[in-house]
Amino acid sequence: MSEQAASSTSVQSLARGLQVISSFDAEHPSMTLSEVAVRTSLSRATARRFLLTLQDLGYVRSDGKYFELTSKVLQLGYAYLSSATLPQLIEPVLEELSATVHESASASVLDGTEIVYIARVHTRSIMRVGISVGTRFPAVNTSMGRVLLAYQPEVVGESVLHAGAELLTPKTLTDPGLLRAELARVREQGFAVVDQELSIGLRSVAVPVFGANGVVVAAMNVSMSVGPNSPADAFEAAQPILPQLFRAAERVGQAVVASK
Repeated sequence: MSEQAASSTSVQSLARGLQVISSFDAEHPSMTLSEVAVRTSLSRATARRFLLTLQDLGYVRSDGKYFELTSKVLQLGYAYLSSATLPQLIEPVLEELSATVHESASASVLDGTEIVYIARVHTRSIMRVGISVGTRFPAVNTSMGRVLLAYQPEVVGESVLHAGAELLTPKTLTDPGLLRAELARVREQGFAVVDQELSIGLRSVAVPVFGANGVVVAAMNVSMSVGPNSPADAFEAAQPILPQLFRAAERVGQAVVASK
């Protein structure tokens, strides 16, 4: 067999092995040989060969009739997670979140008095100012910034408030006392809503992403345009989105913990 043919055969074998592993899911946690063959479109003989190989390697176990995955399969995921950066962990979750709520979704971290965007999925133009990875905004003017500040040690939040807030729109909250009260409310309720304080026509809702030991490692938000038919109350507008946003942040947090 030539080296090229051997290489081709090896790649095909790997692809089929992964196909067999992927055939198991929440609806099919345990399957017979015939069921695996049907779900993978492989012959019974081929499916049996791969199942027995995976069983020898410890990725599959069988009671003689039914096959199921073992926890060793998790090592394949951990290998990726251990080498992935925070943006890599967040991006696919943001893509799914944005597709679900049909709005732009972003993630950021705190850098001094500013937030820095580390991931973003854009759906449509809702701001004149372009936003991309690396974009910075004053933390106190944004929903993600307020979430990040709310979970910082008090001395950090106070230093940012002492630096002052920039008046970006007529709705921008700049009074230190009111901002301090807002940060306390954000921490108590677990999310922040900012209504047209960064840009007229833009609302956003943000939640924290918790890593190991309950430390906030990032914030995630969903941005919404304010149109003629939008709810007058910003908190009312945020309610349909919050459950999906919380779930997305929890998924990222679990991935962050698993990657450590």
